[in-house]
Amino acid sequence: MKAIWNGTVLAESEDTVLDEGEHYFPMAAVKSQYLLSSNTRTMCSRRGQAVWHTLFVDGDAKPDAAWSYPEPRDGFEPLKGRLAFGKGVQVTE
Repeated sequence: MKAIWNGTVLAESEDTVLDEGEHYFPMAAVKSQYLLSSNTRTMCSRRGQAVWHTLFVDGDAKPDAAWSYPEPRDGFEPLKGRLAFGKGVQVTE
């Protein structure tokens, strides 16, 4: 699987976890130079607290376009250490 935004491959891995239609990439497969920290945090009643990231490619920013669950709730442990991408990011095989 590949995650692409602005013509740039942000992540690439065959080892993704699919949850509710979203592919969660291993952090090691994500090109961290395209991620900026965000102060945004949200709470999912099922998965726990999400930490958000802004994408930054070639001078263009897409705020809060990726998220992770550093400490997912019971039953969602496979999401730990992984990152998913939101709308506008193309995820393809």
